[in-house]
Amino acid sequence: MRLKYTILYVEDVRSSLGFYEQAFGFNIKFLHESGDYGELDTGDTTLAFSSLALMTTLGKSPAKANVSAPIFEIAFETDDVAAAFDKAVLAGANKVQDIKDEPWGQTTSYVSDQNGFLIEICSPVKL
Repeated sequence: MRLKYTILYVEDVRSSLGFYEQAFGFNIKFLHESGDYGELDTGDTTLAFSSLALMTTLGKSPAKANVSAPIFEIAFETDDVAAAFDKAVLAGANKVQDIKDEPWGQTTSYVSDQNGFLIEICSPVKL
């Protein structure tokens, strides 16, 4: 078994894909003609988006993300945390935590997207 994809429930799939494309440099892999589902090319594990409206019609009761009380985070690893953090903020990400060198040998920072999802931008852990 392997982790194939993670789906985030959002108000506007097209806008969310565009944000992640601009803020983090991911390419849009797929957007359904309905606009209710889309995927980014993020490597082996796909980051996907589904509209809150679609999930409601499928009998789910999705809640909106809340950066003040997150229940998970998305982590993007890079060798240049400062440049990636600045690029994300310029693209409209909200600052949550400035760049910080952690005692376990990793540099971290946090932003949130327009949907309220918490995103870590981090370096590889130095062993």
